[in-house]
Amino acid sequence: MKKILLLIPVLLVVVLMAAKCAPPKEGGIKFYDKTWNEVLAKAKAEHKPIFLDIYASWCGPCKKLKKESFTDKDAGAYFNDHFISTSFDGEVGDGIMLAQKFKIEGYPALFILDEKGNILTTSLGYLTAAELIQFGQQAIKK
Repeated sequence: MKKILLLIPVLLVVVLMAAKCAPPKEGGIKFYDKTWNEVLAKAKAEHKPIFLDIYASWCGPCKKLKKESFTDKDAGAYFNDHFISTSFDGEVGDGIMLAQKFKIEGYPALFILDEKGNILTTSLGYLTAAELIQFGQQAIKK
């Protein structure tokens, strides 16, 4: 009986670690993880607008957006077809320059830019997957 009681916490730790290491949901937004200049070059080459997410590592709504909305299958299908998507920490590397350039007032800051990097539309704060798709659709209509 004592062995079983000792085994329960060990099994619990194993199960929790396995859940944390589970692969991400398939079908979400695929982010192009390169420098800002490389993102611009890709957008120009493919003649696609840019979806830019500027976040902060400590930002709760940013984490929720990344976990829930960006992993949504429908959002992924729409954004992967219509945009070059990229994401930068506004407090690190190219993200600092982008946060200053676009004068962000908070996180997450979402932008749809033309292929040259000019702002088409912006949104500040958390968006559900459906709201995110609507945000992208509105930018394309402009």
